[in-house]
Amino acid sequence: MKSSSSTKTSLNTNIPVITTPMMKFAWAKLFVAVITVLVFAILVKLGLWQLNRAEEKSLWQAELSQRHQAAPLSYSRLLAMPKDSSLTGYRLEINATSVDTQLILLDNQVYNGAVGYLAYQVVSVSMSSPKLLVELGFVPGGGDRRILPDVRPLQTPQPLRGKLYQKSANPLSNQLLAEPGNPIRIQNLNLTELAQLINSPLAPAVLQPDEISGSDLPHPWQPIPLSAQKHQGYALQWFSMAAAFLILMGYLLIIKKKNKMSPH
Repeated sequence: MKSSSSTKTSLNTNIPVITTPMMKFAWAKLFVAVITVLVFAILVKLGLWQLNRAEEKSLWQAELSQRHQAAPLSYSRLLAMPKDSSLTGYRLEINATSVDTQLILLDNQVYNGAVGYLAYQVVSVSMSSPKLLVELGFVPGGGDRRILPDVRPLQTPQPLRGKLYQKSANPLSNQLLAEPGNPIRIQNLNLTELAQLINSPLAPAVLQPDEISGSDLPHPWQPIPLSAQKHQGYALQWFSMAAAFLILMGYLLIIKKKNKMSPH
């Protein structure tokens, strides 16, 4: 009995699996269909994502326009706003009562194809309030990173008027990574760590002045680097690629069917 059962098992396991050309063709068609649907879905999803980003940018641009047209904030009102408030785009008007000679250079900035730094300086508005970081503007870097560029700092207290901004945190690297000296070279605009470094509290936003007396440095930073129209253009590109891919796969399918039906 055991021998018979063993023989049956051996015979069953040795039965060859017959795969016909028709089965192979069916599996190939299924594979191509799955790949076609997957690629098409990814392209369409990328287009929809760009449209969503365009809508977000349009709403943000409308909010920035409202803030720009509103009356400038006073310094006391700025400091009284909730800590988690988005302050970018609000306008601020102050009288700098004193200036700190310490300069700060934000590394790896690009303007008009030139690589350099955004220069900053700390000013005081009143003796009892946190200090304010003011953007002096873009300065190009030299060929030798060991040599930092010369920046003309604010020399005397003066009235300043401009817009506020808060740079988005880099999820990969948000640490200050300061190199001591004057100027201090930093890798990220982390106001919390910078306040600890200079041993003085700082306001939660940076002032980008409309103009600085005696300075002609450009102020390239913008709150919206890509407009809603740019995202809409990218969405159109993704949708066009999806349509072109679908047409191509349909054309190849038709050609293959014609070749199969044509007599040899």
